[in-house]
Amino acid sequence: MLRKSILLLLLVLLGLSACTSKKSAVSQKKRSSTERVLKKTNSEIPRSTPAHVPNPTIITPPSNASYAEVVTAYISNYSTIAKEEMLQYGIPASITLAQGILESGAGRGSLTKKANNHFGIKCHGWTGDKVYHDDDELQECFRKYNDPKYSFRDHSLFLTGRSRYQDLFKLKKSDYKGWAKGLKKAGYATDPKYPDKLISIIERYRLDQFDDEVLGKKANAA
Repeated sequence: MLRKSILLLLLVLLGLSACTSKKSAVSQKKRSSTERVLKKTNSEIPRSTPAHVPNPTIITPPSNASYAEVVTAYISNYSTIAKEEMLQYGIPASITLAQGILESGAGRGSLTKKANNHFGIKCHGWTGDKVYHDDDELQECFRKYNDPKYSFRDHSLFLTGRSRYQDLFKLKKSDYKGWAKGLKKAGYATDPKYPDKLISIIERYRLDQFDDEVLGKKANAA
C-alpha cells in the first residue's frame, strides 16, 4: 500500500513538472514571436522618430498654381519640421527645405507622391517599405515612408550617420552657402550645379530666416 502511495505521488509530481515545462515553452514561444514583431516594426521606422512634431495642415495648391505658389505652400507645410530637425541635429533648416524643394519638385515629384520621399534617398540597406523609380538608372530602389515627417527625420539621420558628411557639422549653422557646397563635395549629388541651385532657392525664398528663428541672437555663432 505504501509503495502504491509513493508511486502515485511520483506520478502526480511528474505530471505537474511536465505541465509547468509546457507552459514555460509556450510562454517563451509567444515572447519570441512578439520580440520578432517588435524588431521588424522598429527596423522599418527611422530611429528617434519625430513623434512629438505635430502633423502640419497640408496646403495643397491648385493645379494651375505658379511654381512660386507651389514652393510657398511647400515652405508653409514643412518649415516647422525643418526647424525641429535643425534643433535636434544641427542641419540648417534652410538647407533641409531647399533640398526638399529641389529633390521633390516642391512636393509634386512622382517619388514624393508615391513614397513620401522628399530627399531622393535610395534604399542603402533600408529594411522598410520600398518603391522602384527611374533615376540615374532604371528602376532604382528608394525608401518609402508612411508620413513625410519620417522622410525629414531620415534625411537628418542620413547626414549625421555617415562620416563623409562630418565636415559639414564643423561649419556655422548660419553658413548655408558652405553647407550647399559641402554637400556636393561630400558626394550627396552628382549635379555640378547642385550647390548653386540650393543657394538660389534659399535666397529667392528667404529660407535663411528659419535658421535665424532657430538660432535667435546666435545667428552668427558656430
